[in-house]
Amino acid sequence: MALMDITVIPLDGRSTGFSSFIASLQELLAGSGCSYRLHDMGTTVEGPASELFSIAGLLHEQAFGMGVQRVYTVLKIDDRRDRDVHLGDKQASVQAKIGGA
Repeated sequence: MALMDITVIPLDGRSTGFSSFIASLQELLAGSGCSYRLHDMGTTVEGPASELFSIAGLLHEQAFGMGVQRVYTVLKIDDRRDRDVHLGDKQASVQAKIGGA
């Protein structure tokens, strides 16, 4: 499994608020079959790396489908092949170390 952190920003100048736009991206993710978690600065998605790259393309194109003429997408993928990683594992690891300090 891999984790992808993605932020898609429509640069159309129509609005300074993006919640409706982000809600449409979350609907697309809900149909993807991958686990995901929205956070304040983007969304983290869990799945095979090949699926994550495909989902990133779909999310990026969603904005153009809504009439936006310019889209800025920030993408980070952590693809571990030595063990499975899942949403929340990294936070749990840090919390365990903080709690044990």
